[in-house]
Amino acid sequence: MSWFVYIVECADKTLYTGITNDLTRRINMHNDGTGAKYTKTRTPVKLLYSEGAASRSEALKREYSLKKLSRNDKLKLLED
Repeated sequence: MSWFVYIVECADKTLYTGITNDLTRRINMHNDGTGAKYTKTRTPVKLLYSEGAASRSEALKREYSLKKLSRNDKLKLLED
């Protein structure tokens, strides 16, 4: 099973970072208002970035490191 770390942009222009093993389903859940408490009132969301991870553990570690970045640093990552 492959895992993904992703960043979406919410309707209010904020960024949300998460992990999933089914990226398409998870983005649809966010847009349906069932994905996460944070995105529930900030739909629609748009996928800006995703990267694969070998395991759930690796995805969680990467998610943690991305969440510590400032908004500007996240946006720089998206440019690469």
